[in-house]
Amino acid sequence: MSLDKIRNSVGIIGDSPLIEEMLTLISQVAKTDISVLITGSSGSGKEMVAKAIHKNSNRKFKELVTVNCAAIPSGIIESELFGHKKGSFTGATENRKGYFEVADEGTIFLDEIGELPLETQAKLLRVIEEGEFLRVGDTKLNKVNVRIVAATNRALEKEVYDKNFRQDLYYRLKTVNIKVPDLKDHLDDIDELVSRFALKFTARNEISYKGFSKDSIMLLKNYSWPGNVRELKNVVESAIVMNKGERITRQMLSSQININEYSARPDLPVKIDMPPDKIEREMILKQLLYLRQDVNEIKQLFLSSKGLDKVYKNDVKSDTYFLPKDTNLKNIENQISDIGDAKAFALQDDSVGQVSMDDIENEVIERTLLKVKGNRRKAADILNISERTLYRKIKEYGIEK
Repeated sequence: MSLDKIRNSVGIIGDSPLIEEMLTLISQVAKTDISVLITGSSGSGKEMVAKAIHKNSNRKFKELVTVNCAAIPSGIIESELFGHKKGSFTGATENRKGYFEVADEGTIFLDEIGELPLETQAKLLRVIEEGEFLRVGDTKLNKVNVRIVAATNRALEKEVYDKNFRQDLYYRLKTVNIKVPDLKDHLDDIDELVSRFALKFTARNEISYKGFSKDSIMLLKNYSWPGNVRELKNVVESAIVMNKGERITRQMLSSQININEYSARPDLPVKIDMPPDKIEREMILKQLLYLRQDVNEIKQLFLSSKGLDKVYKNDVKSDTYFLPKDTNLKNIENQISDIGDAKAFALQDDSVGQVSMDDIENEVIERTLLKVKGNRRKAADILNISERTLYRKIKEYGIEK
């Protein structure tokens, strides 16, 4: 099945690797009747994935019934899902079909399934396994042919462990698991998302639209988007309404999402609104400072029983040792207030002017690998680079394992 066909069937936006992987999974399961569990953070687009599965399935001409399990009070949820018989409770003045009967021959999408009460979970399991259910107050089993697609933003494994979710139901639902990525994990798709949201909104509301500036898009890509795609859509529409007929600038957006020149993403260690080569230099210098602090802590541990040469030399192949060996850590901490100050203390004075960035990077990588006993994954995390980049650097500098 064509990924473009799936993408266009419900308007899924993006061509990043994570979105392509998600679309591939949809194409593999859409034509089957297998149960699917969709996981992802709130606002990431789980309902759109459910619609894509239905619209590309053999049931596409039948009903797709969407049920928000979190929005239905626990006292009436069984009646809503399975229906009830006349007179089964106060107010039941007639027989009523539930969502499962309405979705017969089609698809039912159970959003936020982790909110279902345990008793209802048992009855849902029977529908999945036997294709039958009881209306509330009835004794006659009803048959139903429906495909079940469920979604949750909870960690159901933990819910099972905490006895809040049935293990047998969890494994029946998790036959296929489609993970919807957070927006922060596919920021390259922001340009297309902004364009689509803006064009649809301005056309629907007959608002003049002059686009977003390059700087404003850069700002959006530097934000962490805790509310995911839903939050981005709201920000785009709000910015357009508040600045009708104008080109949306960085300043206009700053008032919307309240971020400054530094990225609002807490997982990034340095300012990223700068050229790539400067970002890399800042990260290296910052890691040099952290590494020097670690070395000094080790020195304090061994000072009483071992010579300093053993503490600093170890088995590092390099004979440069650019990092200071005898600077008092406490004094340095009192003097350093930001990364600019770190530049003055990261190297020994007599090394300045004699070494290149490659030399420094070589030593930082060697020492980090030594510190973590050759564990490349840990080293990559400490250096804040990908494992692929670390492997390339190891090969480039000829660093032994």
